[in-house]
Amino acid sequence: MDQLALLFVLLLGALVSVPVGDRLGLPAPVLMTLLGIALAVADFVPNVDFPPELILPLLLPPLLYAAVRRTSWRQFAANKRPIFLLAVALVFVTTASVAAVAGAIVPGLSMAAAVALGALVAPPDPVAATAVAGQLGLPRRLVSILEGEGLFNDVTAIVLYHVAIAAVVSGTFSPWRAGLDLVLSAVVAVAVGLALGWGANKLLDLLGDPTLQIGLTLLVPYASYVLAEEWHGSGVLAVLTAALFLAEYALGADDVMTRLAGHTFWDIVDTLVTGVAFGLIGLELHNAIRTASGRWGEMLGWAGTVVAVVVFVRLVWLLPATWLTKRLHAKRDYDEDIPMSWRETVVMWWSGMRGVASVALALAIPLKTDAGSGFPDRDEIVFIAFGVIMATLVLQGLTLPWLVKRLGVRADNEREKEFEKRLAVRAAKAAKRRLREIEQVEDLSEDLSEQMLRSAYDIGVRISPDMGEEERREAHQLRVRKLRRVRRIQGEMLSAARHEVLAARSEPGADPEIVDRVLRHLDVRSLR
Repeated sequence: MDQLALLFVLLLGALVSVPVGDRLGLPAPVLMTLLGIALAVADFVPNVDFPPELILPLLLPPLLYAAVRRTSWRQFAANKRPIFLLAVALVFVTTASVAAVAGAIVPGLSMAAAVALGALVAPPDPVAATAVAGQLGLPRRLVSILEGEGLFNDVTAIVLYHVAIAAVVSGTFSPWRAGLDLVLSAVVAVAVGLALGWGANKLLDLLGDPTLQIGLTLLVPYASYVLAEEWHGSGVLAVLTAALFLAEYALGADDVMTRLAGHTFWDIVDTLVTGVAFGLIGLELHNAIRTASGRWGEMLGWAGTVVAVVVFVRLVWLLPATWLTKRLHAKRDYDEDIPMSWRETVVMWWSGMRGVASVALALAIPLKTDAGSGFPDRDEIVFIAFGVIMATLVLQGLTLPWLVKRLGVRADNEREKEFEKRLAVRAAKAAKRRLREIEQVEDLSEDLSEQMLRSAYDIGVRISPDMGEEERREAHQLRVRKLRRVRRIQGEMLSAARHEVLAARSEPGADPEIVDRVLRHLDVRSLR
């Protein structure tokens, strides 16, 4: 099996792992990691020959962009305190704790190298957290916090990592210079993200065609990441900024085709790239086995100790941080999402899985320093990092569904239905207001006006069937049954039309381009 065949196996696994994971009740990223491990121990599978410096630029931008599309700036603003405590403060605490322990147990490990190890294992993976949390039916507030933490903690960890690596490679370290680099990195990233987001928004209007618009959205995260890194900024923060800007301002209410096609396109990208990323994590077992050859007991002891520190520090930090957030929330009544019970706090603790960013940072550690000597204890650092990733991703990922079920942590369905109902009422009222405005400038017959009024009501009822009185709901259900029958008949008629057009495609003299244009018209009609 060559490298290209291995890539196609991972892509196929990314697709198959979704339905298999749904049936088994397990997260697809965890299944892909297990597939990677199975491939890694197979004799016929080659070692992954993938430049480590390309892992983050190729995999992280689309994954981050896809994750941001599921959230909004308001969520980040409302949850800035819990996100700061997890994405910034906890990363610093975890990095310091791991550095102290690793420096004590690994002979000869310098403090700068220990800090690099702490930084690369500190951030929970945003893809793993959102993929796992989204499938378990957790309360939306927990998912929001996990998404925010996962998206922003990479920024902090990567900056700390680069500072530590630079100190090892150059042999010098300045706290003031490190702090200045952190600030400048954030400023450059936000400026790049806003500029590209604004420019892409203007270009989307110019392109017009949904196909071209969606193609542009694929380029924006890569451009944001590369440009920010080129100017010594945070590529991750630049992608987040551009994605949040486009999520707020890119599409208007009537850009229906772009929104529908874009949603499908990014679901596909998210599924495939996530599968490949976690498959590569499992395949790195090759390198871990080679590194630990002859020293299994010693290396596993170091890795196990660091795993215990990472897991324990998260729990010890979450308990007081959650208590403090609750106290401030009760006093000031902030509109923020916080864990409401110790059970939810435990679920947040166990959701701290490491993943793509940690693997990429571990593999990106330089081979040599500026002095020409080998990077100190590089093999040991990579092995320990891989142990942390495997333990948290596989162990926690496989047991998290059981833990959630055992603790009884579930989404507040009643609250979600109530919010959905309020939105349905607002949508129906907006439709009715517009109907009244049209009636003032156009002469509508009484029958047509009544029909349009029922349509406005139906808009809300289709969103939330609980809206309205029982009598009106029954009338709506009768209309829905009639409409379904009409749509079924229309669907069969359109299907017959499509079959006829497709048959014409193979006839002598038929122009495939014209046939496809007619077929697209029928497809759009069916969608409507």
